[in-house]
Amino acid sequence: MTTPQVVVHRDKELMAQAAAARLITKIVDAQAARGTASVVLTGGRNGNGLLAALAAAPARDAIDWSRLDLWWGDERYLPADDPERNHTQARQALLDAVPLDPARVHVMPASDGPYGPDADAAAAAYAAELARAATPEDHGPVPQFDVLMLGVGPDTHVASLFPEHPAARETERTVVGVHGAPKPPPTRISLTMPAIRAAREVWLLAAGEDKAGAVAIALGGAGEVQAPAAAAYGRSRTLWLLDRAAAAKLPAGMYPPALS
Repeated sequence: MTTPQVVVHRDKELMAQAAAARLITKIVDAQAARGTASVVLTGGRNGNGLLAALAAAPARDAIDWSRLDLWWGDERYLPADDPERNHTQARQALLDAVPLDPARVHVMPASDGPYGPDADAAAAAYAAELARAATPEDHGPVPQFDVLMLGVGPDTHVASLFPEHPAARETERTVVGVHGAPKPPPTRISLTMPAIRAAREVWLLAAGEDKAGAVAIALGGAGEVQAPAAAAYGRSRTLWLLDRAAAAKLPAGMYPPALS
């Protein structure tokens, strides 16, 4: 378990721009070191805000997009191209504007795909795809993602792992179908904590005063099932990227006084 590092920015726009710049550097460094890079995307307003900032960043051209693997932390189990799907929103924010290799864009199955309404079968298929991508050096059933990003919900949920929900208790499977989620739509697919913790770096994104309580709870020592965001950490680094509003309930000594 890595100790969380907290970075606080003035507002959500600056947070998105700074996170995008940080992500570009991580991807370029990974590609220089190993030839490829792998990133797990998150949806929601902060995840999509980061992708939009990345699309607008001139430095995005430093990335070799053809050597980047993209995965998703969770997905709403809806028909393909539904505007509420994380993949659809990511395409609109960034993906359609950059020269990705389609074979390296690992989209979670849709409800009108080969598994129909069976989200559990769809989750198992995504777990199998992750396992195929893992190498002996990964020492597990999923790749060691270079960066895995998570939005933090007002209830402390990350991906589609909700407080006290069975999916938040999963310790064996890497991907699960989520049923009866407290936030619509009720049926989803999500990485589990074992998959999340395989990442080299986990970045948790939160902006806005509605996230301040969740941030304080998760960073204040809450239980991992009661506050899933508290359970998310990377192998080498765990980074909380916040704006001032989301950090408002944190103790002042938890982050440097100089805010960027």
